[in-house]
Amino acid sequence: MSQLGVPELLIIALVLVLLFGAKKLPEMARGVGRSLRIFKSETAKLREDEDDNTHTVQAQAQAPAQPQPQPVQPQQLNAAQAPAPAPGLSAEEQARQLEEQAARLRASAAQADKHA
Repeated sequence: MSQLGVPELLIIALVLVLLFGAKKLPEMARGVGRSLRIFKSETAKLREDEDDNTHTVQAQAQAPAQPQPQPVQPQQLNAAQAPAPAPGLSAEEQARQLEEQAARLRASAAQADKHA
């Protein structure tokens, strides 16, 4: 494949001017420049974040291990706590009942955490 020389570049420039017009070319060049600046800044931020993450991981590896809290065991629901939805209930009413049940479970879990 041959290299582009001056005559070839002039032909390409002429074709671009004919296709896009002399007014649009500077606007397009500015847009490309802005896009490249944004891309460059974002890649720099990603590199900084990656460096910060590696430093954090190394610091955590050097720190003494702390005991992990034990996860809360799921509770079994009996028929009294979770009545089966009536077949005549609408989807909104079933959703409301499920939200109320979830709120009760969260409250009981919060009380168990306070006692532990």
